[in-house]
Amino acid sequence: MDLISGLHTFIRVVETGSFSAVAREGNSSQSAVTRQVAQLEEHFGVRLFHRTTRKISLTDEGQDLVTRARHLLEEAEDLEDTFGKNGGSPTGLVRVGIQMGAAILLVADFAALLHRHPGLAVELVVSEHADDLVAERLDVALRFGSSGDTSLVARALATVGSAPVAAPAYLERHGAPEHPIDLLNHTCIIHAMGADSTHWSFSGPDGAVEVEVTGSFRSNNNLVVRQAALAGYGIALLGDPMTLTEIRAGRLYRLLPNYTARRRQAFVVYPSRRHLAQRTRVVIDFLINEFRELDARLRDGREWGENDATWLV
Repeated sequence: MDLISGLHTFIRVVETGSFSAVAREGNSSQSAVTRQVAQLEEHFGVRLFHRTTRKISLTDEGQDLVTRARHLLEEAEDLEDTFGKNGGSPTGLVRVGIQMGAAILLVADFAALLHRHPGLAVELVVSEHADDLVAERLDVALRFGSSGDTSLVARALATVGSAPVAAPAYLERHGAPEHPIDLLNHTCIIHAMGADSTHWSFSGPDGAVEVEVTGSFRSNNNLVVRQAALAGYGIALLGDPMTLTEIRAGRLYRLLPNYTARRRQAFVVYPSRRHLAQRTRVVIDFLINEFRELDARLRDGREWGENDATWLV
């Protein structure tokens, strides 16, 4: 039997908790996956799973094999990267968990990365929350804000700010707020990310200001929120990377220049491994460099052009 392939299948069954899920991933049949695991059990002469009609669970031998198999597969990937047919060039697929806004922002740069490394492949798994890297088969993920998962390595990228923005069409009709409290008299577009989505926090000359905004339009996707702002529906609180291009083009205006909205730390996270595949290291280094450059651009006021600060009626 192909031991490496069998171990990989075994690990994915453990991670997903389902033979059928692994079959769908590999575009094969459940019986083929079951047969691979059975061959693995026969090869080692042990039972790896307790099976019932409702669920599967690892035996003691299966639990021991999980740790050893993961180490072996990581070593195999490292060997392939180092001594494979492409020599020292990174090869293979890297799955990246990423938010929609960041994905759109980095698409062109990812294309340049792939051009530099023809053997490399990248799959962007777009989600507002990359919760479980193992279950989702992610090699790395971008996260905003701290993570309580101590099993992951987290490397800080940049501190990303936010600001309220609105389109000229909205501001022509309603004017611009001069103080965060003025937002109570405006239509706001809500980025629905939890119970605090309508709670906007600012700091400025008069200290911290908390505002509970209202609005009839909300979405859990920041691109949809930005589109609603561009359409002139109301004022949206969006991360600076999401609005930089639109502000420079005059399609959005950055409001309340004397106040700072929430700032969040961006991290690249990945499973802690003794040997990190070369292709994964290349993507991690790429993300670190991209965010450093983005952070430098955002700190340079000239990047915002003439359409930051205030709206002149």
